[in-house]
Amino acid sequence: MGKLNLVAMSYEKDKVLNALQKTGATEIKLHSQTEYAEPMTADCESLKEYLSGLEDALSKICESVNKYVSQNKLKEDLPEDGFEITYSEFIGAKDLKAEADKTVEEVNRLLDERKKISAELAKVKRTLADAKIYASVKQPLKIENTAHARFKIGTIPVAAMGNFIQTIGELPLASYSFLEIGDESTLIMVAAHKSEVENTDAVLQNSGFVKCPFDDGRSGEEIYNSLKKREEELENELKEKSDLYSFKDRIRNLRIYCDFVAFELEKCELSEKLLETQTTFLLEAYVPVEAEERVRQTLTEVSPAMYFEFSKPSEDEVPPTLLKNNKVVKNFEAVTNMYSAPNSREFDPNTVMAFFYSLFLGFIMADIGYGLMMIFGGGFLWYKNNRRDNMMGRLGGVFAIGGIFTVIWGVLFNSFFGFALLPFKVMPDLQGSDMSWSLSGINVPALLIISMLIGVVQIFAGYICLAVQCWRRGKIWDGIFDGIVWAVFSVGVGLAIAGFVEQFHVSVLATVGGIIAGASLLVAILTAGRHEKLLGKFTKGFGSAYGVINYASDILSYARLYGLMLAGAVIADIITSNSVSLISTGNVAFIILGIAIMVIGHVFNLAIGLLGAYIHDARLQYVEFYGRFYEGEGQLFTPLGSKHKHVYVSKN
Repeated sequence: MGKLNLVAMSYEKDKVLNALQKTGATEIKLHSQTEYAEPMTADCESLKEYLSGLEDALSKICESVNKYVSQNKLKEDLPEDGFEITYSEFIGAKDLKAEADKTVEEVNRLLDERKKISAELAKVKRTLADAKIYASVKQPLKIENTAHARFKIGTIPVAAMGNFIQTIGELPLASYSFLEIGDESTLIMVAAHKSEVENTDAVLQNSGFVKCPFDDGRSGEEIYNSLKKREEELENELKEKSDLYSFKDRIRNLRIYCDFVAFELEKCELSEKLLETQTTFLLEAYVPVEAEERVRQTLTEVSPAMYFEFSKPSEDEVPPTLLKNNKVVKNFEAVTNMYSAPNSREFDPNTVMAFFYSLFLGFIMADIGYGLMMIFGGGFLWYKNNRRDNMMGRLGGVFAIGGIFTVIWGVLFNSFFGFALLPFKVMPDLQGSDMSWSLSGINVPALLIISMLIGVVQIFAGYICLAVQCWRRGKIWDGIFDGIVWAVFSVGVGLAIAGFVEQFHVSVLATVGGIIAGASLLVAILTAGRHEKLLGKFTKGFGSAYGVINYASDILSYARLYGLMLAGAVIADIITSNSVSLISTGNVAFIILGIAIMVIGHVFNLAIGLLGAYIHDARLQYVEFYGRFYEGEGQLFTPLGSKHKHVYVSKN
């Protein structure tokens, strides 16, 4: 990774940043302090709010359009995130501002109108609920008092009717009539002599009386029908205002413009990393060495009134990490990056890890049929997403490559969806006469021993990686004593385990392996404290000896390979045997049921198996393999303007 130092006129800042974005090869860094220059400032809040408004309008349109398409069962090819555009189309998106602003204005206006309509509709619905009990009244609800009589119309709870009838009956100059009895309320009209008004009001109040809210001279029926009509009108208006389907043709341009504004915001926020004088601005950026000439040519075309140079980062700098792997290994970067991206000063572990990850994934699944499904399913995901280089495409590649190893292990175990397809097998059975091996006289599942031996091989590779990393940094003796010596120890352990297995008939390996392991452990103990003073040498040596216990527990961690494989194989066997039993009956219904169980069961078993294999396989890489040498905590190289939410800008 190289470094770009640039000085240009302030009025050309936007042009320079656009040119750097076009190269796709520069990541702006915080500029180191320089005399006669001050940190640049910029107010990005208004642009941030503007982008938020654009994204909100886009979200509302997409939500409405998708809902309309779903409800009406339309078959339309709506633009989804991730569509490809050219660089010139992306930069030219600034001309879409007028259209985008008009769209946002219209959408917001419709949404505001919808809020007002929704508020009125809610009020009408509440009033309509109150008016329902008055709907049967065909006379005006407003009754005028006479010189001697007073009239009241309203509702009381149904539960209060008994008490009301009893107490109102005690007033000789008061009368009542039940106009409508509902589920919860009763509509009543009360007439009383003016001398009984006070007593009548007391009875009504104790009965929970609610006075009629409608006194405009219309009948209850007219009021209710009027409210129903208004409710329908408002619902139709709300439906019209909620329908943003007419904006569907603007979605594509609005998505492009949103990403363009996001880039403008990124440039604005970059100001805090730049320095400025009265007339110029200063910029520092990381550039891959192989891209320096491309960046040089692009900047030369921008303006002659500019100075720039390329240099190497200083030793105390940690540049961003630019991984350079082939198309196969590149897929496995997704696995490593979920843990922590490697820093630019260390050994890239992805090539070695990719092999072991695929090896373990294949061992866990270990079935020809499952392997073929992984190859085709993962391959389809990879093919569909490989141009975008996204997480889904990379995981598809991981599963497809793992599927190849799954087929290989499936051949060795002679398993095709649980069937013995081939006339031979290489590996021991999960159950049967050869399922166990004798390890120093103790019967142990053969595949458990194989899992541990595989683990020893990966631990060996981890120590080799540690040695390589030390040598790359010029630490020759550290690579030998901390890496190679322990790698030799791993060889001795592996040979010893193989020698103790009676079925291998190579007991001499136990002695050879023990000697190798013992000698290398002694060297490790004696050299562990080489960088320490007197007491430190002893404690470091003791720590190395104690580390053998941790080494043993690390090997046992690989037993999870056997456990996951056993679980998947047993489930596959159950699915296959039961399906075959149903199919062999000859009954059509049972045949269909058996086929359905076989298809659904194996798909489910594959999905569950892959989930477990993906997680536990990754754990073995992170803890047992990376724990030997990996430092991580790197920041992936992210070129200026390379992050887009909605579009994919082609490099052509």
